[in-house]
Amino acid sequence: MTKKNKSTVDELLESLSTEEKKEFQNELQNLALSELILALMKRDQVSVRKLAKIADISPSVVQAMRSRNTKDFTMQSFFKVLRGLGCKKLMVEHNGELVSLDFNQMKR
Repeated sequence: MTKKNKSTVDELLESLSTEEKKEFQNELQNLALSELILALMKRDQVSVRKLAKIADISPSVVQAMRSRNTKDFTMQSFFKVLRGLGCKKLMVEHNGELVSLDFNQMKR
């Protein structure tokens, strides 16, 4: 029987305390949101100022999203940015089932 080698990430995660694991997951989620915004902006060639104008929020809020500073924006602002980038739905997995979140049904 061969021993399975662990990845560096697996070793790191096993070494973290419960609180550190929560912080790591939080940072990973913030990174994912930031990367989503950055990828959409790059694909559509939209600047921070242009996106802020389209989404009707300040450029500093868009910049906060791009730099993973979650203290400087709300989920409402996040959804405004997604709408401004042409997104209409978001899929989330809940208990193994994909659920669609329709931005058109959300309060603007």
